[in-house]
Amino acid sequence: MDDPVLTARELVRDRFPAARAAFLAGSVLTDRRTPTSDLDIVVLLDGPPAPNRENLVHRGWPVELFVQTEAAWHGFADQETEQWNSPLLAMCADGMLLVDTDGLGASLQDEARRRWAAGPPPLSDAERDRRRYTLTDLLDDLRGCADPAERAYLVAHMLQQASELVLSVRGHWLGGGKWLSRRLAAADPETHRALSATAAQAMSGDVEPFAAVVTEVLDRCGGPLWDGYAVR
Repeated sequence: MDDPVLTARELVRDRFPAARAAFLAGSVLTDRRTPTSDLDIVVLLDGPPAPNRENLVHRGWPVELFVQTEAAWHGFADQETEQWNSPLLAMCADGMLLVDTDGLGASLQDEARRRWAAGPPPLSDAERDRRRYTLTDLLDDLRGCADPAERAYLVAHMLQQASELVLSVRGHWLGGGKWLSRRLAAADPETHRALSATAAQAMSGDVEPFAAVVTEVLDRCGGPLWDGYAVR
């Protein structure tokens, strides 16, 4: 396949000649690039077809297009920030600025970097307790589970919930899929290693090491919570 940066620039030039700014982001720019890496491209326009999202293949590259107006960019960034997970801010903070006709790209990149460095909003007591309760309940289910298929789903869900609890309590951004793994590895490598290793054991039936690590996570984040938990 062609060079990813040149390919992305060509795509933006051909499809969005009126683009005010464009960013190329994702693993394709790093040493984590794989044969299935795609081109994540954020494009800023003054109007339609923005805002929209589109997937396509260009010159052999899978491409994800995130097409925004300036106002939509801020709206999406605010919405994602409230959920402690903003792919848009991450892409613009860490991405390569491909196009910047009027300074908007540099301005948004500066803002994205400031907001990303500041971190997500503080976790409320109610949300922390909800996460503790959810993980406690799953832990009880796992210890009583005798069905291999159900155990696999429980372990997968608990791995996500435990990782998100650690990150959110410590004020770090969340992520989805591989990005959740990467965020936890950067924020707490020891917990990341322990969860990853014991989750694999638990999938094969040896659940106690994984349960012990999850219990340690709960203890560090306020303790298990089930009896007396209420939503008012």
